[in-house]
Amino acid sequence: MVLHTTDNGVSWITLNRPDALNAVTWDQRERIIRRLADASADPDVRAVVITATGKGFCAGADLRGGPHSDERPTGERAAGDQAADERATGEPTAGERVSGDVARMIRRGAQRFIAAVLDCEKPVIAAVNGTAAGLGAHLAFACDLVLAAESARFIEVFARRGLVPDGGGAYLLPRLIGPQRAKELMFFGDAVPAAEAERLGLVNRVVPDGELAKTAREWAERLTAGPTRALALTKQLVNASFETDRAAAFAAEAAAQEITMSTADAQEGVAAFVARRSPTYRGR
Repeated sequence: MVLHTTDNGVSWITLNRPDALNAVTWDQRERIIRRLADASADPDVRAVVITATGKGFCAGADLRGGPHSDERPTGERAAGDQAADERATGEPTAGERVSGDVARMIRRGAQRFIAAVLDCEKPVIAAVNGTAAGLGAHLAFACDLVLAAESARFIEVFARRGLVPDGGGAYLLPRLIGPQRAKELMFFGDAVPAAEAERLGLVNRVVPDGELAKTAREWAERLTAGPTRALALTKQLVNASFETDRAAAFAAEAAAQEITMSTADAQEGVAAFVARRSPTYRGR
């Protein structure tokens, strides 16, 4: 189950399977993808928070229960299980698995899920309330800002199961903490406490467990008071910066500024500066 509310311009997406440590089913994944797309399209939504109930943020992908299953999952990937293909993609599979089925499953499932966060046109905050493992860790790392409760942990579980990281892990982690640190976490699969994650650069800030929701709300409301279109273009520029050379990055920056200068918020920002007052941005 995924809970959703919109409050003061903030879209709150809450994973709500606490007994399963919020392992994500096919149905939940699709709901979250839709909510992120809706947030991009809705001018009244100006920030997104992804969080969870209970002691876990997300134990990864649930490939043992069906799209609407109440079965308690382990959060571990059921490698070699043909039924897992069907559950992960939402599409039936027939006959014996053939080459390409697993890659297709990953593209349509975990990678599409993480891409929805990266491509959301509004700033996305992860409020990590507990253990984030496997795909759950990558869900947090894909967000623009990461807040973690003191009790939170991050675990790259894939090597423990004889698997490579999926859901964009080998793409995200080196960009956040460098290749050597990323390999250390992925090779050994050790649990990384919140304080260590902050030191490494995986987390923006660690807060006491009881203050996580309050801090997430404060950060989200600061974002909703900002120039939403400028923030969206800033997100695009930063996310694309590792894939472009200097000339392309500079060209994208200039084009983005051209677009931003035509917004009402930019005009308000300049007018407020000239008048020596605080700007009032409307996200337009």
